[in-house]
Amino acid sequence: MKIVVCVKQVPDTKGGIQFNPDGTLNRSAMLAIMNPDDKAGLEAALRLKDEYGAKVTVISMGLPKAIDVLREALAMGADKGILVTDRVLGGADTWATSQTLAAAIRNLEYDLIVTGRQAIDGDTAQVGPQISEHLGIPIISYAQNLKIDGNSVIVERQYEDRYHVVKAKMPCLITALSELNEPRYMTPGGIFDAYDAEITIWGRTDLKNLDDANIGLKGSPTKIAKASDKVRKGVGEQITLDPEAGAAYLLEKLKEKHII
Repeated sequence: MKIVVCVKQVPDTKGGIQFNPDGTLNRSAMLAIMNPDDKAGLEAALRLKDEYGAKVTVISMGLPKAIDVLREALAMGADKGILVTDRVLGGADTWATSQTLAAAIRNLEYDLIVTGRQAIDGDTAQVGPQISEHLGIPIISYAQNLKIDGNSVIVERQYEDRYHVVKAKMPCLITALSELNEPRYMTPGGIFDAYDAEITIWGRTDLKNLDDANIGLKGSPTKIAKASDKVRKGVGEQITLDPEAGAAYLLEKLKEKHII
């Protein structure tokens, strides 16, 4: 079995967020981590590797520094890392990103593609489904559990108060929730091996069947009108009342705002 896992290097929001003049994130100036949903997807692939002897290839699109998350993936147990990086790919929205990743995946053999449900820097949950559409393969999103049955994958697909059990023939794509599992730690030996391993680097010329009109900032139909740091809330109104008066006051405020 051949599994491709898409991972994204995202800003560590604890370290603060910075923006470029065009409204895009200044990723080169921020601390970065592997996207949590993607790490859960990687762990799912590694468990399939442990059980079935699958080969796990991890691919990421981003700045050259994104090689760090690929080495982290190798240290966890992945077999190969591929970084897709090129100046012309910068500033991509979900449409341009999915077009680029799909073109890269076409260079590979795969039975199963695993992505995270969404990235914490965008929260769109669009890239995984868009990749499956570009490749013309089935998708099961919001996976909270999965197992292999012959040439098919069986997934528990999460809903708010229940889950559906869905079965699809491979090749197919799964989007993973962070609740899918508890990702393993890197091992000391894995870390040494990961930094000795060669990461494959692909640029624009390595991606075939990809229209330049669909890549990078110019190929992104989504435009950022305005971007800012999180607005800090004010202190708000503070009052001191006894319980009965406080309940009456709160009830009146909820009515004023048409909440009740």
